[in-house]
Amino acid sequence: MDFRENIKSHFKDKINGELQKITIDEWKMDIYYKQSYPFAVESKIISLQQQNKTVEAIVEAILLKALDPEGKPVFKAGDRNMLMFEADPAVLLKIATAINNATSDYEIDSKN
Repeated sequence: MDFRENIKSHFKDKINGELQKITIDEWKMDIYYKQSYPFAVESKIISLQQQNKTVEAIVEAILLKALDPEGKPVFKAGDRNMLMFEADPAVLLKIATAINNATSDYEIDSKN
């Protein structure tokens, strides 16, 4: 198998793997999320972080990554203002921490 196919196969396995779950007692719901996301998704969040728009990046991560048990998005773009202005920031941080830490399972070796 060509290394390019190995790259694609590895990533496909990660994004199609079992969904992770966080229970949000405050909202009486479960939110599901993937172990990994394409850079196209991550780039939107990274771009906001680089603009020092941390709160917007947190909300964007939740909008893009929070899923239902079938793997479909829980929130729509129209929910952005509700999350920004009407949701408990502590709950949003709890969700964003779980969702974003799912993609941080690799350590960068700074010796190289």
